[in-house]
Amino acid sequence: MSVKPAPSSALFAGPFALGTLSAPDGPAFPALVTPDAQVLDLRVAFGDDRLTTRSLLESWESALPRLWTLAADGGPGRRPLAEFRVHAPVEPRQVLQSGANYRQHVIDLHVAHRAPGDDRPEEERRAEAAEIMDRRAAEDLPYVFIGLPSAITGPYDDVVLPGWAQKPDWELELAAVIGRPAHRVSVEEALDCVAGYTIANDLTDRATVFRRDMPPIGTDWLRSKNAPGFTPLGPWIVPAGSIADPGDLRLTLKLNGETMQDESTKDMIFDVARMVSYASQTARLLPGDLVLTGSPAGNGMHWGRLLRDGDVMDASITGLGAQRTRCVAEAAR
Repeated sequence: MSVKPAPSSALFAGPFALGTLSAPDGPAFPALVTPDAQVLDLRVAFGDDRLTTRSLLESWESALPRLWTLAADGGPGRRPLAEFRVHAPVEPRQVLQSGANYRQHVIDLHVAHRAPGDDRPEEERRAEAAEIMDRRAAEDLPYVFIGLPSAITGPYDDVVLPGWAQKPDWELELAAVIGRPAHRVSVEEALDCVAGYTIANDLTDRATVFRRDMPPIGTDWLRSKNAPGFTPLGPWIVPAGSIADPGDLRLTLKLNGETMQDESTKDMIFDVARMVSYASQTARLLPGDLVLTGSPAGNGMHWGRLLRDGDVMDASITGLGAQRTRCVAEAAR
């Protein structure tokens, strides 16, 4: 099931975006979507029945000029977006995720995850976290780990909360979508490898982030972040050329209509270019891959309010549109 988004006068910035849609009982297909909610089937426009959003990204340099032309053409063959179901905009082969990349968010988590026996005043622990953030920025060492593509779901699909997840939390994030292979690229080259941007909500079960049975091992990202549907993605991939500055976008998440996250990407410790460059020093990034750039302050741990059955999350990022997802407890599904 899915929860339809709230109406919007303009779906996203720029003249077009990419989406993956399907008609009722039909196969998913790559689509050019215009801000006035019209859709063009790109299989027809490109004359390729096997075309996918990812295969478009694999030939991004040649595909992008054609997409700009199609967006400006306004010719026949367009249909209303309302006729279609919206899926996650791309099926990546790799998902690179970033932790501890918003200064205020990390400070809040540092305070919330107080170690047993640590009775220091909150001000002292906040100062300690701020010092750690400054040192990380100076040492230029982002924290990047691997997520599973199987955790991805559509931007309006229900999110199933597993019965074992005791503290499911939201994490709205800006995601960079790779448009050409990138391995060991410099910071200066990194944004040239980004085809566009989309919205991700990287859900996390806070109760299973740390291995209590083996503390020296540290974090358990498999269990805490990768349940099916724990990464609502999309709705669109907005080309990088339509986003003036990814370092100055507003991320807003509302829970049942109440604003929980409302922060600018200016609060990032490591910007998109540094994140993509850093990930590429180890991994070979491929077209369609995602680089999630971390979540700002305002998570459930901060508010003392975690996700539960029936909650509705509305998430938006400047110029990228909005997603709406409803939480459904596993037993209640």
